[in-house]
Amino acid sequence: MSHALSDDQEFAIEKSKLVRQETSSIDTQYEKKFKTARMSQQITQSTVANKTRLKVLSARQELLDGIFEQAQGRLKEATNDKGKYTEILKNLLLEGMYALNEGKLQVRGRKQDYDLIKKAIEEAQKVYKEKMKKDVTASIDEKNPLPEESAGGLSIIGGGGKIDINNTFEERLKLLQDNALPSVRTTLFGPNVNRKFYD
Repeated sequence: MSHALSDDQEFAIEKSKLVRQETSSIDTQYEKKFKTARMSQQITQSTVANKTRLKVLSARQELLDGIFEQAQGRLKEATNDKGKYTEILKNLLLEGMYALNEGKLQVRGRKQDYDLIKKAIEEAQKVYKEKMKKDVTASIDEKNPLPEESAGGLSIIGGGGKIDINNTFEERLKLLQDNALPSVRTTLFGPNVNRKFYD
């Protein structure tokens, strides 16, 4: 009898061991599947969040591009009032004259602006002499005019033709766009919560 009981006990022990192994195997498989499903769900959520974020960024960029395209379209309007435009040309010239600080400069502009540029040169030379206590001579480079489709403004050439200060309206708008973009973004969309540095 004790021998039979021992066989029964052995069988029960073996059976219990097999059940534990199978249970453990099932638990492990379930855990793997659960982890895989959770990972897959996280990836899906992350992908959806990323796509949404990219759509928002794209829409914001389109809005910003639209603002600067409108500004680009309105640049030519600045040349309509000849008095104001001459004053703008004079100030752009003075900026270049001060930056180059040379006695002789060349100016490039649109052909249709030559009369206004000549007037602006005269006025700028007077102001320069008054402020800097020295003469500067500027002449229009008629061999290399700015393209007719340019919105306006001018280029000041110094350094024996090697230095070109581009003060065209398009270039000024581009500089403004680069410099003002962060503040325009903040004004339109609020501060970026992910941004750590504001330089």
